[in-house]
Amino acid sequence: MEGPAAPLPQATAHLARLRQLRAAKDAMDRDWADAELNLDAVAAHAGYSRSHFVRAFKAAYGQTPGQYLSQRRIERAAEMLRTCDLTITEICHLVGFTGLGTFTTRFKQHTGQTPGEYRRERLGRGAALIPGCYALLWAGGFHPTRNSTTRDSPTRDSNSEEAH
Repeated sequence: MEGPAAPLPQATAHLARLRQLRAAKDAMDRDWADAELNLDAVAAHAGYSRSHFVRAFKAAYGQTPGQYLSQRRIERAAEMLRTCDLTITEICHLVGFTGLGTFTTRFKQHTGQTPGEYRRERLGRGAALIPGCYALLWAGGFHPTRNSTTRDSPTRDSNSEEAH
């Protein structure tokens, strides 16, 4: 009786490419809020050129990497709009968009509503919102140790090394 057949080289190469694409998708899932996350870095992470990565990602997942990342960011923004008392602009930046106009356009494309309409419709149901300071702490946008003292703080010792 013969043992199992060795995998075909084509199948092995295809699985390796899928693993690379999955690693890039995982990186986008992990770093979705980073406004500096760009297509070149994700493509390099997967071992692809930019244009080849876009084609391979779309073939594997049915959407471009930009569409996927935008969808992830909008999902997170929708959650924050339903649960936090942060402003729409604060949420826009927390989820990785750099411009409010782009954020509003993408949000409406995905949900059929502007962020303000989306929030108003859900707040009408009597939901209590999480205070923004807690939401910022959770989202990593607030760092108490980094923000607790400033150069002009009256509690800072003017003779310390940092003041000079």
